[in-house]
Amino acid sequence: MTDILTDAPAYTDRTGAAHALPDADAEARLRADDRAHVFHSWSAQALIDPLPVAAGEGSTFWDYEGNAYLDFSSQLVNLNLGHQHPDLVAAIQQQAGRLATIQPIMANDVRGELARRIAEVAPGDLDKVFFTNGGADANEYAVRMARAVTGRPKVLSMYRSYHGGTGTAISLTGDPRRWANEPSDRSVAHFFGPYPYRSAFHATTPEEETQRALAHLEQVITLEGASTIAAIIIETVVGTNGVLVPPPGYLQGVRELADKYGIVYIADEVMVGFGRVGEWFAVNHFDVVPDLITFAKGVNSGYVPLGGVVISDRIASHFDTVPFAGGLTYSGHPLACAAGVATFEVFERDRLLERVRDLGSRVVEPRLREIATAHPSVGDVRGLGLFWAIELVRDRETREPFVPFNAGGKDAAPMAAVTAACKRAGLWPFVHFNRLHVAPPLVISEADLIRGLDIIDDALSVADAAIG
Repeated sequence: MTDILTDAPAYTDRTGAAHALPDADAEARLRADDRAHVFHSWSAQALIDPLPVAAGEGSTFWDYEGNAYLDFSSQLVNLNLGHQHPDLVAAIQQQAGRLATIQPIMANDVRGELARRIAEVAPGDLDKVFFTNGGADANEYAVRMARAVTGRPKVLSMYRSYHGGTGTAISLTGDPRRWANEPSDRSVAHFFGPYPYRSAFHATTPEEETQRALAHLEQVITLEGASTIAAIIIETVVGTNGVLVPPPGYLQGVRELADKYGIVYIADEVMVGFGRVGEWFAVNHFDVVPDLITFAKGVNSGYVPLGGVVISDRIASHFDTVPFAGGLTYSGHPLACAAGVATFEVFERDRLLERVRDLGSRVVEPRLREIATAHPSVGDVRGLGLFWAIELVRDRETREPFVPFNAGGKDAAPMAAVTAACKRAGLWPFVHFNRLHVAPPLVISEADLIRGLDIIDDALSVADAAIG
């Protein structure tokens, strides 16, 4: 590593003892335990080398060598309030001291308060909250609700999507992570969502993309049989698969199609909810009201696992006298909900929604436009708030991706080189296929945000060199 040794803090181990960094002995012990006993997700176990992390604070985390990394991925786009936010840590500690856990069938003060706060910022009549342990099971339960209410089996989702790793959620997922898990839920059908930069509909304007994408969706509804379709699930802004911001009118068109055919509209806001685009829920930016909203990640920055489904009155009333067939032991866990309540307090006190909108429009967007102009390897930049994608290409005219779709091994090497350049300079990026995503904690300082964009600007010289 070079140029990234910055004020490495003392860190506290599991016994409470403080240690200085670097700490080679602790790193060696951690690596030995991890390699011998931890089975990592989405990985060929013998081909990975997980980074041992010693400490984190705000927008920065440190490895055991004392190297600092600016966290431009918010871990997995969940650490909205950054590492070790004192208000969230205190809320968890206080809750653990008075009531560490209680089963979901009982009423709990922080669970009830968090549900109320979520309902107050949700659009329309979405007034009830079913808590889950994360985003995948939130989507599982939203689909279960839609099927129960409509009596229909099928669900439509986009090809460019990720909805989670559990049974139905991975079936809903459109990206290649689904492939190895098939056959799975056979009552899912996929469709093409809008993607103006790579339009499947040969559209030349955002308006044309909206019109043609909605016509395609209606055709899929017709061919799949409208009377068989329980729900359409859409990431309000497609996350891992490209930070695809829907063009004007698209989500309103989805709402109209759902109403026309009696289909439940589920907005997956696991990644973009709770401030990521400068709104409590991203649907608020687009002025559309779904029937169900799924959430997780930013609701408490992942400090304790938590997710959920926000439910409209129409859906909720179905279960007034009909039992809902579902539940989880840890649903609405008090420690998780306490961190969620604290999250609302921090957002309101520090005016984070306004801050995210300001930084996105005043700092990130203009700088990314400059970067796109300066680097021939950049084909497109797009996003909202503190959620952006830089799409790399080999040729701006043909829009050939910088690396092939779902590339691995040698095919992925050019993108790996760009990633490595970022890490050498002290930035931990979010990379997927041929894209760099910009998704720092919402509490990042303006100076660190600019520094991170500068690092990306420098790293893209590696991509420019690769395309000649």
